Amino acid sequence: MLNALLQKLQELAGRRGVTFDPAGLNDPVALQTAWSPAKGGGASFRTHRLVSVDHSRLEFKATAGAVVFSLIFLLVGLGVMIGFPSVRFTAEGSLRLTVDALMPMLIGLIFALAGGALLYFGTAPIVFDTRQGCFWKGRQRPEQAIDKRLLKNFARLEEIHALQIISEYCSGKNSFYSYELNLVLKDGKRLNVVDHGNLASLREDANKLAQFLGRPLWDGLSSG
Repeated sequence: MLNALLQKLQELAGRRGVTFDPAGLNDPVALQTAWSPAKGGGASFRTHRLVSVDHSRLEFKATAGAVVFSLIFLLVGLGVMIGFPSVRFTAEGSLRLTVDALMPMLIGLIFALAGGALLYFGTAPIVFDTRQGCFWKGRQRPEQAIDKRLLKNFARLEEIHALQIISEYCSGKNSFYSYELNLVLKDGKRLNVVDHGNLASLREDANKLAQFLGRPLWDGLSSG
């Protein structure tokens, strides 16, 4: 309970009550860098954790909670798609493709596709490799690309100037804050690394990654 309380206090400290001025970083790149969300949306829970594969490689892996969340959508959707026709066929002895019969199957298909997409993209590799000297995010490895410069989420480690933490308020039926960890390149451009709702764990992972890369961590949710 104490840990949960401390985490909540940290999250509150990173919200609207804190005004962050990048000029205080005394770095011209910080003034070129955007401090608004780099990636829309997010999650209200922790979706990734940083794992040390070996001395030259760190990876963000999907948490068990994120995988279970995706599987729930997938399995519920498949269950409706398969179960509803089976029950109706058993009850009526036949299955007529009426609107009443197709609608639940369509809803099940939507849930299954959503769950499958969450699982596929949520478990995609997010890698920092000093042996290869690069960062990439996605299922296509850099060596598989004809031109690495065309990869959307790729950067050479030497191009990384700093790491950035910012927040986004996600409004809706159940509003929440999601916290981004971004890479800031030497030209001020950004690449999103992860985006989830556990600020304490994001800060812990960001500090570990900053030490691994030998780059500063710019915490836009900190007052000092």
